[in-house]
Amino acid sequence: MNRTVLSSLKGLLVASAALAICAAHAQTYPTKPLSLVVGFAPGGSADSLARLLAQKLGSSLGQPVIVDNKAGANGAIASEYVMRAAPDGYTLMLGYIATHAMNPALQKLRYDPVKDFEPVGMVGSSATVMVLNPDVRAGNAKEVVAMLKAAPDKTSYASAGNGSGQHVLAAALWHLAGVNVVHVPYRGAQAAYQDLLGGRVDVFFDLSSTARVQVDAGNVKALAVSGAERNPMHPDVPTINETGVAQLDLESWFGYFAPAKTPPDILERLRTDLARVMAMPDLQETFRKAGGKPMSLSMADTHALVKRDVERWSKLVRTIGIKAE
Repeated sequence: MNRTVLSSLKGLLVASAALAICAAHAQTYPTKPLSLVVGFAPGGSADSLARLLAQKLGSSLGQPVIVDNKAGANGAIASEYVMRAAPDGYTLMLGYIATHAMNPALQKLRYDPVKDFEPVGMVGSSATVMVLNPDVRAGNAKEVVAMLKAAPDKTSYASAGNGSGQHVLAAALWHLAGVNVVHVPYRGAQAAYQDLLGGRVDVFFDLSSTARVQVDAGNVKALAVSGAERNPMHPDVPTINETGVAQLDLESWFGYFAPAKTPPDILERLRTDLARVMAMPDLQETFRKAGGKPMSLSMADTHALVKRDVERWSKLVRTIGIKAE
């Protein structure tokens, strides 16, 4: 048998072995619980979303999906942890606009949000609501800006952390409106609300999903939403663009990501089950009631979304001079 034939046979054997391994993956995966890493403290909107999706996805996969909170550095700690995890489909991440689009503009990272992750799928987006302590004498966004101009550096705004979507949005708004406001970062929305309701900070930009409870209870006043369109949850609240304060819109998106080099067959299984979960009418209704919008994007479209937002927010961050501090 000549060398050419031997080489061909060897190639066929290698290809057959690879196919056999993929088939084995597809038939056996998953055989143990999965970990869903969340870069935020328990109790916030991202954590609540992660737990709801984990329960549904676990039922579809036939294995528990356990939420693992690794808060800190605006989600960068969680992102780096997942990036370094074994690419075997058992460690996933609930990434969002800050971890995968804003952090590259704000921090020196040890991970690349595009190259070091494989998108499993987007799950939804949510606008941010500008809420105000009810004791502050302002009835709309223009009056808030007028108040800030009259007393520069004496009013403070809360965010869910340095470099978070709320921080970047608020800083961009104040910059465009030409006012100076003291930034007070917190480790999550719950801590921010404690000081907002206590009068220690004046303004907070929060996701609709967690702001709704406070707004409906009359604890805070909702003055503007950050999306390009009004939020059905707050139909009487104008967009930032409609207020005339600034031309600015932002919606935070959430998606599942796996470490780079995760086998294609495992990614396909995850994508199939995630799509099945996201199509469930009760889950879509839960998203809408929480002020969010379910999303369904292909792998290519998800990569494009992350790249687009990295470029968009990097430019804005440089222009305004926002720092993660």
